Amino acid sequence: MKKLLFSLLAILATVTVASARDKVSRDVSDLPKEAQVTLTRHFPKTGVSHIKIEKHTFGGTEYDVILVNGTEVEFDSDGKWTEIDCGHEAVPSELILKPIRDYVAKNYKGQKIVKISVERSKYEIELSNGRELEFNRAGEFLRIDD
Repeated sequence: MKKLLFSLLAILATVTVASARDKVSRDVSDLPKEAQVTLTRHFPKTGVSHIKIEKHTFGGTEYDVILVNGTEVEFDSDGKWTEIDCGHEAVPSELILKPIRDYVAKNYKGQKIVKISVERSKYEIELSNGRELEFNRAGEFLRIDD
């Protein structure tokens, strides 16, 4: 019983220390320059509600920006976006590779890209009808993500 209690306390202490590294801000200047430019250029009329800054134990920082209209934009430590979720609104087209935009326009007429994320080897998008598609880093269609 003592071992279980000690283990639970150790886990609680670890979680507390890890979460203490997170910071919440409303100051856009806390973001890397590239992230600031992305917000200014692509979301000029939408203010920032708050920014969650997550410093990872083994290095690196992630920035989760929530805009006043509910749009969520995640940035890596260099200020490059890694995910954009616009809810029911379209992701700004300039942020989407042209081959992806063209594929969606041709094969899913009338649908908007409402969410996009970029990973090491692919892009994942979500359309306004809920369908999720995957593309490689060159923007070539890979598959429908079920």
